[in-house]
Amino acid sequence: MSTARAVRRPWTDLRFFIGLALIVLAVAGVWFIVAAAKQTSPVLQAAHTIVPGEPLTSADVRVVDVALGTVGTGYLTPGTLEPGLIAARTITEGELVPVAAAADADAGRTTAVVIRSAVPVPSTVAKGTEVELWSAAPLAEGRGFEEPRVLLPDATVASIDRDEGPLSAKTVTLELVVDRAAVGDVLTALTGGASLSVVPKGARS
Repeated sequence: MSTARAVRRPWTDLRFFIGLALIVLAVAGVWFIVAAAKQTSPVLQAAHTIVPGEPLTSADVRVVDVALGTVGTGYLTPGTLEPGLIAARTITEGELVPVAAAADADAGRTTAVVIRSAVPVPSTVAKGTEVELWSAAPLAEGRGFEEPRVLLPDATVASIDRDEGPLSAKTVTLELVVDRAAVGDVLTALTGGASLSVVPKGARS
């Protein structure tokens, strides 16, 4: 005599509900990721190169909508651009402005000095270029200069003025952003008649 087997309906099996729940969770997770990727936030982008110590104002940035996900809080937004902020480092044109690249003006540790380079400055040097400042003190006899040495290993070009005169008379004047602690050394070199030269960082062989 045969015994009839009871037919188990799928919806009465616990494994069926677990599997169904996993499918729903997977679909929901994919939907959430796609929705987050499409979500954009307004952040600030540098409209031009901004050097350390320069004020950060609405004229220096533009608002762009970008999809940043969870890293969006690391950038300045229109609501966080407050008066009195300055650039803490060089911010290149087109770069999204990180919160860490802004500082309060009272905490600024840089200032600007103007020098004239004794040697030609490469055409690649422009606002925002990181350079070294070299100095050669005048000889005691008054003829020539001592061997050049690095006066400042780190400076940033704030502006550059290239004289368009004859090649023999061409000079380049630069405004450099330097650490306040180094201003005394630069002024001593200038008043002492030293020959100052600007060299892009990494340009030496």
